[in-house]
Amino acid sequence: MPSPSPYLPPARQPVRAVVWAIHLSVPMLGLWLLLAQVELNVVWQHNASHFWMILVVAGINVVLGTLISEASRRRQDARLFLVSMVFLSSAGFFLLHGLATPRIFLPTGSLGFDLGQQAGLTIAAAFAFASALPLGARAAAAVLEYQHFVRAALVGVMLAWGVASLVPGLTALSLPPLASPVNWLAYASIPGLLLYGAASVMMFLLHRRRPSAMLISLITAYALLAEAMIAGMSQLNWHLSWWEWHVLLTLAFVFVAYSAYLQFRREGSSAGLFDSVTLSTTVARIRQEYDQALEELVDHVRNGEPQAATRLSGKFQLNEGQAAVLDRAGQALARERELSERLSALVDVSAQTRVGLPENQLLSSALDRVRQAYGDVRIGLVSEGRTQIGSREYRFTGNTPIRRDHLLAFPLTVKGHLAGVLEVPVGRSHQDEALAATLAGQLSICLENARLYQELDTLFRQYMSPDVANRLLADPAQAELGGQLKELTALFADLKGFTTFSEQVTPGEIVEMLNRYHTAAVPCILNNGGTIVQFVGDALLALFNAPATQHDHARAACQAALAMQLAAAEVAEEMAWKRVDDVQWPTFRVGVNTGPALVGNIGSPELRGFNAMGDCVNVAARLQALAEPGTVVIGETTLKQLGRGVTVNPLGRLNLKGKEEQVAAYVLTGMQ
Repeated sequence: MPSPSPYLPPARQPVRAVVWAIHLSVPMLGLWLLLAQVELNVVWQHNASHFWMILVVAGINVVLGTLISEASRRRQDARLFLVSMVFLSSAGFFLLHGLATPRIFLPTGSLGFDLGQQAGLTIAAAFAFASALPLGARAAAAVLEYQHFVRAALVGVMLAWGVASLVPGLTALSLPPLASPVNWLAYASIPGLLLYGAASVMMFLLHRRRPSAMLISLITAYALLAEAMIAGMSQLNWHLSWWEWHVLLTLAFVFVAYSAYLQFRREGSSAGLFDSVTLSTTVARIRQEYDQALEELVDHVRNGEPQAATRLSGKFQLNEGQAAVLDRAGQALARERELSERLSALVDVSAQTRVGLPENQLLSSALDRVRQAYGDVRIGLVSEGRTQIGSREYRFTGNTPIRRDHLLAFPLTVKGHLAGVLEVPVGRSHQDEALAATLAGQLSICLENARLYQELDTLFRQYMSPDVANRLLADPAQAELGGQLKELTALFADLKGFTTFSEQVTPGEIVEMLNRYHTAAVPCILNNGGTIVQFVGDALLALFNAPATQHDHARAACQAALAMQLAAAEVAEEMAWKRVDDVQWPTFRVGVNTGPALVGNIGSPELRGFNAMGDCVNVAARLQALAEPGTVVIGETTLKQLGRGVTVNPLGRLNLKGKEEQVAAYVLTGMQ
């Protein structure tokens, strides 16, 4: 079902445009008729009527301009200031035109009587054009910075014009009006017409992006002011065509004032009458203020404060009816927000069910998140056959919850058996119980997964590298046979002197020695992002950049190798003073090499393992065999990827078993 238009239905919008165009074209048709049919353009000179009409309309216009100026000050908006100057400048010169009415203050009027309103409309046209421009932040700030200077300059121009046109004999403007029309006045009015036309078009484009009745009123006012300039170009004083431009000016001002009045009646407040006219940055700021006010209202409602909207009525000038409506809306929004937060908490709890997360840590983090949305939620796990929280013990029949005062208790189950209890405070919403039941089901899944992953740690993860285990748990398809060619760094390590040691000690001591060394060496590899793929007696093979991608895998492998030698030396030193015989413990030697290798799952459908094959891995094994005990030997490719800050001793080019070409090798002694 299509959403209804917030303004007029699509079928009626063209009708509105046609009606608006007719309203603007009728005055021009009337002017053309009066000027074309001279006998119809009769003279009617009634000085008092002219003076009082000017006085009343100018007063209305001043009030309107002052309201817009006050809105500009409150919103700190440059466009509203410029719009206010349109009306104030028009009103000022309109008033000066009225004061120069013959036989009111001057016996015969003055030249300023003829020229004043056209001059005022031209000045207002400049402000209208500026108000329609899409002012940026810097331009808007400059307008607001100089607004007092602009007002003062306008007042100064109007005072100077008034003195020059009203003080007899002072200037040419105070002389009696000319007997014939001023020809150049028609041409001088053309810039003002163009400015009003451009302002109307730009305001209409703004209305297309941001539809508003007040913008339509302003566009109409600019168009009527332009038509008033056209009507005044004939300079046929006291003819019907002359009276017409007075009527057009009056309509322009009254049209905007009436639109503002209707909006005031509809909203019951003058605070936002002209917000739709403001710049885009101001609109965004106003929306942000409303959002903040709504958040504040929701907080008050959620805290149980009565008539929370009255706190905002002064800030936004709300009447009692609006505050009451806003209170009800705030309560509905608070309930909606509470529901949304609880659903979000359920999603977050589901996301926290991760591989390898301990049960206590999982439940603790889940409770921290859930309490933000549900309140004082508590969990008690089965202990010694009893299910209780504090002094409250629960005995469930199936999955039926138990209600105690304002609490609902739900069973937590693992594999269909009772594993704990969840206590949830139930509020005023009818959805609370259903959400609490969903939460209990989600926490049961979390608890079951945590215990399942704990079993996997023992039965699965400890028999392979964590990277490989995590990838297989996330995507079991990766266990399929196959591989891919990938650049990696291989690290081979074994114990020099292992054979001699194993001949002189018992099997138990061999196992103890291997476990101590590997316990010290394995963290060095894992902490640097390596993956251990093989333990073969006293030797191990670790890969870097496979299966997990590492940008600096050569450096990570070398850091792991040096750390292994330090850890192995500490183990050897620790065991030296414990032994009573003269049997010497073996010493690690490490080979590291970088290059392409085939990595993947190798084996058969019945039994497979993650491994790497290729010249890169073979060379690493050969370098390890050539290394002296307690040292790390690296290949030339690895050295090139380490960059600066590396200390090595070159071994020259060596003949390695299975290699036709000699291989450059280096003893790595330090890294920064």
